[in-house]
Amino acid sequence: ADLITRLDLAFSRDGAKKVYVQDRLRENAAELWDWLQAGGHFYICGDAKRMAVDVETTLRTTIMQHAGLDEAGAKKYLADMQKAGRYQKDVY
Repeated sequence: ADLITRLDLAFSRDGAKKVYVQDRLRENAAELWDWLQAGGHFYICGDAKRMAVDVETTLRTTIMQHAGLDEAGAKKYLADMQKAGRYQKDVY
């Protein structure tokens, strides 16, 4: 069975320091890349205008840095993940 073995939280409204999802992604970029390479799934849910854009940009940057791809290559990587049902967005 598939289990959630890790949960990282980002609270941008509950403290003196704002922490965003993309901050957590950057902090754990190497582990995120390993996870994606191992077949991990990635879901973005929430605000389409800012949060989802910033998260997707950070995800693309992580792919570019760790796979040695340019932006077009990273976009293709995400498109391939999406076709495989491993990258999904529920944004509004």
